[in-house]
Amino acid sequence: MNKVLRIGTRDSQLAVWQASLVQQQLASNNIQSELIYIKSDGDLDLITPLYQLAVQGIFTKTLDAALLSKRIDIAVHSMKDVPTQLAEGIVQAAVLPRASYKDILVFKNDKDFLYDFNSSAVIATSSIRRQAQWTHRYPNHTIENLRGNVNTRLRKVQEHNWNGAIFAAAGLERINLRPENSVELDWMLPAPSQGAIMVVCNEDDKDAQEACSILNDEHTALCTKIEKDFLKALMGGCSTPISALAEISNGVIHFRGNIFSLDGKEKTEIEKKVSIENAVNSGAEAAAELLNNGGRKISEAIRNAKK
Repeated sequence: MNKVLRIGTRDSQLAVWQASLVQQQLASNNIQSELIYIKSDGDLDLITPLYQLAVQGIFTKTLDAALLSKRIDIAVHSMKDVPTQLAEGIVQAAVLPRASYKDILVFKNDKDFLYDFNSSAVIATSSIRRQAQWTHRYPNHTIENLRGNVNTRLRKVQEHNWNGAIFAAAGLERINLRPENSVELDWMLPAPSQGAIMVVCNEDDKDAQEACSILNDEHTALCTKIEKDFLKALMGGCSTPISALAEISNGVIHFRGNIFSLDGKEKTEIEKKVSIENAVNSGAEAAAELLNNGGRKISEAIRNAKK
């Protein structure tokens, strides 16, 4: 391919790191590219909690518009920010190998409160998924809103009188910002496709699709598809307390998923195994099973609360 691919990215340190990774991998395959920096609506409003914004694709739609207007050729996203339904005219071109899918707690002074489920503490997060799982486990804790890119959020943890704040491990580890005073939350199920990077392009741009296809990791693409299908079937988005994780081991997909009530008091979960050969529709199938086993009541309550 002779033309220089224009890579659209948000201008945060993490977003630029992710776009630069794509640029480096394209270069290793003799494909030239340049970065085009674009601010998203989600970067401009750093005060309103994400669940109150209630906009699908708050971090992606500005890049979508740039793609559709041909200002850029491809866009790079944290896959968990991408809506379950891509904008018309835009297609998935590649999913890179997944980094850590885990959430971590960055704590201020000590982490003793984590081992006492009756403790009192103040924890910061803008994610309603994290909030629901946290209050389910620690009903006496208070949740504060935390917005901004990872650098801004780390600074706010130091400036505020909080016991800690929740971050995605991959986001901090990719740019070498994970503090020593952090701990993995092994009990917390992640957002669907957390830790994965997605590349998208225009559906009619066959050159861009072909160039990016060499970056695609089939196992990560399959696992994240299953997780996104689960989310989509449960009417979920960034502002719903739905979690999912699919992992591959010895040719078998191990899937775990759950849905919580908005206050974290109720939950329904599912766990199942399926062979890779039979995994294509397993996300939607798992969602249907969860809905039939108590999840529908929670799902309807969430939908009614958002009206």
